[in-house]
Amino acid sequence: MTVRIAGWSGPRNISTAMMRAWESRPDCSVIDEPFYACYLKESGADHPMREQILASQSTSREAVAKHLSASAMTGLQYEKHMTHHMPRGIDLLWTKDIKHVFLIRSPERVIASYREKMPSVSPDDIGIIRQRELFDEITALTGQRPPVVDSADVLAHPKAMMREICEVLCVEWVDGCMTNWKQGARPSDGVWAAHWYESVNASSGFSAASAAPVNLSTQDLALADAMRPHYEAMATYKLSRP
Repeated sequence: MTVRIAGWSGPRNISTAMMRAWESRPDCSVIDEPFYACYLKESGADHPMREQILASQSTSREAVAKHLSASAMTGLQYEKHMTHHMPRGIDLLWTKDIKHVFLIRSPERVIASYREKMPSVSPDDIGIIRQRELFDEITALTGQRPPVVDSADVLAHPKAMMREICEVLCVEWVDGCMTNWKQGARPSDGVWAAHWYESVNASSGFSAASAAPVNLSTQDLALADAMRPHYEAMATYKLSRP
């Protein structure tokens, strides 16, 4: 029997490092952003490597959901999902019988990191509002409030936080593997890795968070201020740091 875990975050939120942590377990396979092509087709968003992404994945949400279920064979399956890939009103029934964890990060850090890769940023791009909505929707659908994890806590206390995540998900902790991994790309990475994964490919574990304040424009500061209530609402439920 396979245990499926859906990890939900917006972009630039150590989500790929989290995927590396799960893939470093001997009993876990991972799936990287399976609804990315669906999102690009439906939204028309002009993302880097758009055509390659559309060619690499199904653009049918029903087909993707069926594939996620069919690919779950034994052990653990960790699915990295972006909240902005899930537009309002879509069918989330496929999420009902799997485990979920929500990864949050301060809006200022998300926006600053996103700006390093993209020329513009909007509320929809970073998925913070949609993350809060999905948290409520999945809580209602499953009847259970999923655990929430702050990326700052993971970076500050990687072993303790990863152990706690496993505990609340009722997954056995495997010592010595979820905080360290081999450098480099993975066959499981999406084709978009060439644009987005440079830092994580150079890593061999969770990197310490920068203590330096971020430098944002007036416009981006206003966006961060608008996103903060949604981040703080999610942070109310976050797992406590050790």
